[in-house]
Amino acid sequence: MTMNAFLEAVPSWIRGHTNLVWGLSITSLVTFVATLAAVPLLLTWMPADYFLHPPREQPSGWNARHPVWRVAAKTIKNLFGAVLVAAGLAMLVLPGQGLLTMFVGMTLLDLPGKRRLEVAMLRRRQVHRAIDWLRRRRNRPPLQLPEK
Repeated sequence: MTMNAFLEAVPSWIRGHTNLVWGLSITSLVTFVATLAAVPLLLTWMPADYFLHPPREQPSGWNARHPVWRVAAKTIKNLFGAVLVAAGLAMLVLPGQGLLTMFVGMTLLDLPGKRRLEVAMLRRRQVHRAIDWLRRRRNRPPLQLPEK
């Protein structure tokens, strides 16, 4: 299919799938608004020295909980992180703060090598400056990074 044929077929496809297009549009809008609220909160709640210490296996408050609750909480946390990473990827081409959303999603995921990827993302000047700007607005100290 040539590009011209594709571009001519798009409007008819949209007319044929209006419910899908509306659903995706509403989902995109809700995700955009939710990340505008959630991402700055999560980035300002993070301790400034978060990346200077090795990650903990489990939050101390959850150690005394029933194992089912620990597994459920970890599952929900990972699902939320995956949704944020996916939304951040979409926001690289859609309106939104894609890199920051992906960064917050990565911090919630439990993956091997996650810390190295997070620090690599933070070492990008644009990302680090944006996070520090958000933290300054909430009277929080800038994030500290480990030495290279």
